[in-house]
Amino acid sequence: MLMGQPNYRNDFALTLHPHTLDLPLRWKKPRKIFVNSMSDLFHKDVPEEFIARVFDTMVRADWHQYQILTKRADRLEALAPRLPWPAHVWQGVSVESADYTFRIDHLRRTPAKVKFLSVEPLLGPIPDLDLAGIHWVIVGGESGPGCRPLEPDWVLGIKDACARQGVPLFVKQTGEKLARRLKLKSKKGGDAAEWPAELRVRQFPLPVLEGL
Repeated sequence: MLMGQPNYRNDFALTLHPHTLDLPLRWKKPRKIFVNSMSDLFHKDVPEEFIARVFDTMVRADWHQYQILTKRADRLEALAPRLPWPAHVWQGVSVESADYTFRIDHLRRTPAKVKFLSVEPLLGPIPDLDLAGIHWVIVGGESGPGCRPLEPDWVLGIKDACARQGVPLFVKQTGEKLARRLKLKSKKGGDAAEWPAELRVRQFPLPVLEGL
């Protein structure tokens, strides 16, 4: 059982948990909620009806802010016109390298009010990154067994693209290999105070829920 949690009794096999769908309705204090953080809501095997139920909960529990991230950007675009997109539901796509920038075009064509990119783990430079219609970029390095290195110049390239196009950037972590190279105390390089000054960028987009 993964991490000792009953919901992960099937490890990484896709498993639906309809009994959790109403949890946000029970949480009265506003939260930032990363939807389906251990999987992908737009995976081909997640029924459209289940996705619609997730969105229904997010619409009803509108005092929270939701962030959805997917690699299945083509399915996202196909289903997006049939889903509600209030401003407190943010939609993102993963863009690990220049090979995956096509996902941004799929995201751009959705009605999501707030669109973001997770450039994490960043596995190579992404030159000429077009951020038209994008509201936020998160970038970071990889950690864990078999993790691959992050080069500061790749991050600085993303930083320059964001600055030129007026898009807020959040540098999340350096990843383990760069953390070791920079002799950081934090294993994953998540403490921005330890980084070179040019990497210390942690900006947030608007709108955000007050107090979160």
